[in-house]
Amino acid sequence: MTLKDKVFLAVGLATLLAGCSLAPTFQKPSMTLPESFKEDSGDAKTQAWWKKAQTLEGMDRGKWWAMFCDPKLNALEDEAVANNQPLKAYAARVEQARAAVRVNAPDLLPNISVGANGSRSAPGFVSPAPYTLYTTQATASYEPDLFGRIRDADKALAFDAQATEATYRSILLSLQADVAQDYFLIRALDNERLLLQQTVDIRDKEAGIMKLRFSRGDISEEDNANAQSDMASAHADLTGLERQRAILEHALAILLGKMPSDFSLPNSPLSISPPVVTGGVPSAVLERRPDMTSAIAAMEAANERIGVAKAAYFPDLLLTASAGTETATLSRLFHWSSRAWALGQVAGLALSLPIFDNGRHSAALDSARAAYDESVINYRQQVLVAFKEVEDGLSDQRFLALQWNQAQEAASQASRATYLVQKRYDAGDVAYLDVVTSQRASLAAERAAVQLRGQRFVATVSLIRAMGGGWSSDNKSAPGLPATK
Repeated sequence: MTLKDKVFLAVGLATLLAGCSLAPTFQKPSMTLPESFKEDSGDAKTQAWWKKAQTLEGMDRGKWWAMFCDPKLNALEDEAVANNQPLKAYAARVEQARAAVRVNAPDLLPNISVGANGSRSAPGFVSPAPYTLYTTQATASYEPDLFGRIRDADKALAFDAQATEATYRSILLSLQADVAQDYFLIRALDNERLLLQQTVDIRDKEAGIMKLRFSRGDISEEDNANAQSDMASAHADLTGLERQRAILEHALAILLGKMPSDFSLPNSPLSISPPVVTGGVPSAVLERRPDMTSAIAAMEAANERIGVAKAAYFPDLLLTASAGTETATLSRLFHWSSRAWALGQVAGLALSLPIFDNGRHSAALDSARAAYDESVINYRQQVLVAFKEVEDGLSDQRFLALQWNQAQEAASQASRATYLVQKRYDAGDVAYLDVVTSQRASLAAERAAVQLRGQRFVATVSLIRAMGGGWSSDNKSAPGLPATK
């Protein structure tokens, strides 16, 4: 068999074997899922606006916060996506993962390089006179992917990139939810601040009246002291609330990528109630949560690396060829008569077959299989966490609504009781301390109702985050993330 025949035989054999993957066929682990969420109220009338779940990976999840009909929140969400620094950092990580795929892709194609050289030889036994040798050379090398090692490694990197991008989408969703929750907490404090400011105004007025009456001898010193104490307590409560608001405002500024000193949010109490969100079909929740997509991609990457580990048991083949010119006269460097070529040997494949490696390849395969088992366990745990978060969100939504209604009734009755005690005090039937005690109880009940209203908004946002966000029919890249090249 001539050298030419050997070359064609090797190339043909490599072509037949190339792309034969040794990775196991991937199947998503099966899990028994409930037909419905336990905490889902299932009231179709109040949930008519909420669309059924659908697969959303690779799609913009839409501006779900627009359902709250708050223009200021809409503007803050857009600002956060554009300027949040951790989100930008992870977007750069996505680009690194995508670049890693492109770096590895050329391994499936031949490599070609060119070069030129000039060398001066000193006199010696072979060449009695010095001479200069000029050479040019083009070299081509190709490693056929005989057992799918290169392709499996390339697929693993591609799945790694998918997992990284899905994690980016999860971080994006968390950022959007954090902005909405901080915003609603601040707005709830604005409601509470309005209530406390009204209380402070009343306490100031009452304290002034009681001080004047005490100076005239109309009331006891105890009643005056109680009035002054109640006024100071109201001011202290308002100051503490302002401190809480400042901390939340600073946290929101960081989410927006701003210096806290450069950001302020004007007071604007909430005037709406949160929408009602339904859980929908449990199995569909897993299809739209980005963290679940990341977990699945991690399993697929680990599965492909099993194929890479298996391929290490088999021989590798490298085909090389070179051609160029060689002459002692520079002017004849590119003449046809100066041509030279060489073809790499293709025989001796058994020399690259591992016979004894002291268990290295076996250990690598065991490690790859264990990594896959770990990814499966992580996936199953993430499924449990996902369903727990949705159930928590649904129960919070339902119980907080009920608790808020009860708190409103309590506040109404406390206000009525205060009114009656005040009338009895004006008639001289009770001491001023009874009025103060009743007023404090009424204020506490009203504040509890206001705080529960804010918690309802926070719980609604948490439920939306647990379900993977909103919906959009536009298939485009996630906000803040460049499209795939």
